Amino acid sequence: MRRFVNLFQSLDATTRTSEKVEALVDYFTQAPARDAAWAAHVLAGRKVGKAISSTRLRDLVADVAQLPAWLVEECYQAVGDLSETLALLLPPPATPSDLPLHSVIEDFLLPLLASANQEQERRLVAIWQSLDPQSRFVFHKLISTHFRVGAARTLLVRALAQVAGIEQSVMEHRLSGSWKPTAAGFEMLMSAGDDLQVDASRPYPFLLASSLTAEPESLGEIGDWQVEWKWDGVRAQLIRRQGRTFLVSRGQEHVGAAFPEIVQLGGTLPDGTVLDGEILAFENDRPLPFNALQPRLNRKGVEPMLFTDVPVIFLVYDVMEADGIDVRSKPLAERRPLLHELSRACADLRLSPVLEADGWSDIASLMSSARDRGVEGLVLKRRTSRYEVGRPRGLWWKLKVEPYSLDCVLVAAQPGTGKRAGRFTDYTFAVRAGDELVTITKAYSGLTDDEIDEVDRWIRGHIVGRYGPVRAVTPELVFELGFEGIAASERHKCGIALRFPRILRWRKDKPLDEIDTLENARRLLQQHSGTP
Repeated sequence: MRRFVNLFQSLDATTRTSEKVEALVDYFTQAPARDAAWAAHVLAGRKVGKAISSTRLRDLVADVAQLPAWLVEECYQAVGDLSETLALLLPPPATPSDLPLHSVIEDFLLPLLASANQEQERRLVAIWQSLDPQSRFVFHKLISTHFRVGAARTLLVRALAQVAGIEQSVMEHRLSGSWKPTAAGFEMLMSAGDDLQVDASRPYPFLLASSLTAEPESLGEIGDWQVEWKWDGVRAQLIRRQGRTFLVSRGQEHVGAAFPEIVQLGGTLPDGTVLDGEILAFENDRPLPFNALQPRLNRKGVEPMLFTDVPVIFLVYDVMEADGIDVRSKPLAERRPLLHELSRACADLRLSPVLEADGWSDIASLMSSARDRGVEGLVLKRRTSRYEVGRPRGLWWKLKVEPYSLDCVLVAAQPGTGKRAGRFTDYTFAVRAGDELVTITKAYSGLTDDEIDEVDRWIRGHIVGRYGPVRAVTPELVFELGFEGIAASERHKCGIALRFPRILRWRKDKPLDEIDTLENARRLLQQHSGTP
C-alpha cells in the first residue's frame, strides 16, 4: 500500500508530464503483479465500487475520534477534501502496517460491499488501525466514487506500454477490454507483442475531435475534409464478434441492456465488425434533445413503454473492424466505402451523412442551420486520416454552435473542494419571476483565478444567510451563463434544467433589474425542444 500511496503523492506533486510518466514506470516496474493489477485498474478509471455512503463514513469517524458532527463538518469545509479530512481526524494507529494494495482491496474493501452495517463498521475500524494517515487518505479515495489522481489515462497507457515494450495503441486497446485485476490478468496485459487473445467484447480506443479555434479556412482546401454534423448523444461502439453483439459506451460501459433494439441491429452485421457511432433519441427524422435519452441511461433493462416514449437509433460514423480485420490504419477515404458496403447489406444501418460543402462559405451556412436541426455543430475529418487513439490534433476538428446564454444573478455560494478549498467557488444563480428571484442553476467554472479571488472577497462581505456550508448573499453580482442545452425538469423548482452551465463573463455593467426572466428561459426551452 505504501508504494501505491507514494505513487499517488508523486503524481499529485508535479505538473510535468515526464515526471508523471517516470513515476508510473517506476511503480509498475517494481510492484508485484497482484498490486500492479489493482493499481492499473483504478488508475484507468475503473471503479472498485462504493462501499459506504459519505454520511455514514463521516458519522463513524466522528464516533471513533469522539468529535461532534458539526466539528467534523467544519474541518471538512476548511480542508476541502473529505477523504483527507477524515484521515487526519482519526486517532493515529498504534502499530501501522504496510499491507499490500491487493490485500487492502480484496480483504477489506471488497468485503465491505457485501457486509451489513455493523460488520462494515467493524471492518473499517480494523483497517484504520492498520494504516497510517496517508494510506488512510488513499483508502478513503478508493472506497468512494471520487477517486482522482494527477495523471490522465493517456499517461498510464504510455507508462504501461513502455514497461511492456509494446506500442501505445496496443496497450490502449488492451486496457479497453474486460481484463481482470489479477496477477494473471496483469501479466496478460503486459505480455510482449500484439497477439493478445482478444476478448470478444473489447472495444477499440475512440478517436476524438479537437476544438477548432482558428478560422476554418486555415485548414487548407475544403476538398481535403469530410464534413458531418456533430450529434448530441452517447458515443458508443457496436461490436459483432463470435456470434455475439455488444454495445459499449465511450466510458467502457456495456449499455446494450438499455438499448436492446440497437443490439438487435448489431445481430444483422457480419461477424468481425466494429462500428463507431452515436446513440441518439430520434423521432420524425430529427434528433431529440440529449435529455430525452436520460430515461434510458443506467438501466439494466427497458420497460416496453420506453420503446415508444424514447425511440433511439445508432448513427454510424466509422468502421474500425471489418471481416475480423482491424482497418483503423486505412485512411478515412477508404473506410467510408466499407461503411456503404455494410449499409447495403444491412438495410436498417444508418450512416451519419456526409454534407456537401464546395467552399468554406458553405461551412458558415451549415453552422447557421445547426441549432434548428437539433445538432451541436460540425465535425471536419481529414480524408487521409487514420483512425488513431485519443485526440491527435489535425485529424478531426469540431465546430460547435454558440451556447445558449442567460444573464443571472448570484444568490448563494459555498467553498470548493481540493485545490479550491477555502474559497467560495461553487455558485448558485437565479433569474427573475415577477417580483421574486427563482434559482435556476449552479455553475463552477468560467472565471479566472483573479476573478475568483475578487468574487470570494465580495461574498464574504455580503452574506445574508448561512445554511450549512452554503452562504446566501445579497443579489447584486450579475453573470452571463452559457449552456449547451435546456430541458423541462420536475426536480427543479423553476421547472428547467440547464446542460453544462458555465460562466461566460461577469456582467459588471448590468444591474439586477436587467437580468433575464424565467419567461425568457421558458422561451429558450420552447425553441430548443420545438414545443409550442
